[in-house]
Amino acid sequence: MLNKLIRIVFTLVGIAMGYGVFLLGEAILGLSENFDGFGLSDMQMLGIGVGFAVVFGFIFFKIAPVIGRRGVKVAKIIEADLQSVHSHDIITGTFGLIIGLVIASLISQIYVGVQTFYLDIILTIITYLIFAYLGIVIANKKGKDILTTWLSARKAGATGTKEKGKKSDATPKILDTSVIIDGRIADIMKTGFIEGNIVIPEFVLVELRHIADSSDSLKRNRGRRGLDVLNKIQTEYGIEIHNMPEKSLDEIPEVDVKLLKLAQIMNGKVVTNDFNLNKVAAIKGVEVLNINELANTLRPVVLPGEDMTLFLVKEGKENDQGVAYLDDGTMIVVEDGRKSIGKTVTVTVTSVLQTSAGRMIFAKLK
Repeated sequence: MLNKLIRIVFTLVGIAMGYGVFLLGEAILGLSENFDGFGLSDMQMLGIGVGFAVVFGFIFFKIAPVIGRRGVKVAKIIEADLQSVHSHDIITGTFGLIIGLVIASLISQIYVGVQTFYLDIILTIITYLIFAYLGIVIANKKGKDILTTWLSARKAGATGTKEKGKKSDATPKILDTSVIIDGRIADIMKTGFIEGNIVIPEFVLVELRHIADSSDSLKRNRGRRGLDVLNKIQTEYGIEIHNMPEKSLDEIPEVDVKLLKLAQIMNGKVVTNDFNLNKVAAIKGVEVLNINELANTLRPVVLPGEDMTLFLVKEGKENDQGVAYLDDGTMIVVEDGRKSIGKTVTVTVTSVLQTSAGRMIFAKLK
């Protein structure tokens, strides 16, 4: 039934277009002073117009199924693209489009006095297209900044104060399960170094709940710790629970792959301490904030030749080695330190080894 209705509509459009083409051709030829209508009567001209309408109607009747199938494919592509666009981008884009069309309407009034053949129509169409495009682009790129500035100005005018240090265009940060269980993310957020919306995907919540319900006591404790950290973040800073409307994610079984796909859709960054996820994200082109890399970066810089005072706590792998630890957990291996285990000694740093898992310092007794 729907296919028949589409064919009827396309046929009517073809008939109207065919007769319109005939009228347009007659109007253009009529501009010539030497045109006499080919010596045809009004009825004959009407017959030609009906012939144009019939031919175009037949053509559109035949191509209607092809256009219908193409239209369905285009509609699905547009739907898939719209699913990856955030709702506030659609709203700001629509608002920018309206503003652009209004400005184009005002500017197009200048072309009314243009007497050149069809030049006013061409200029008007170009003006509408340019300003509609500019309205959408500017609204999507700068709309949030403009709106935030306007709201801040209104609030400052009402309260006599100014908001400082707030930025609304920061990319969303998507937390994975490992970084929630780790717990350090709450302390990092407390310092204010992370900006933007904190997003917790629904599938991460599900995985966290499964870990908390595990029969393994160690996993269960880790899961419950993660839920406590999540509750703390929600209470003190607020988070966005992403309910995963994208149908494309339902078909992906792996949580890590879902996480990276969601980051691509939201144009966000993944916060993790998973080394393997970090590597896969680099291949996928997804930006990652790795908590372990941050911790390693913030550790004190130690150079060969420096003296340090340490407390040796245990033996090293070699028979003559002793091991000490800095406050941040960095391990220091001291040559010939076995005899001084349990004592505070002064050592000289000989070398520093930086690995992906952390940093190791080698020293000798002074």
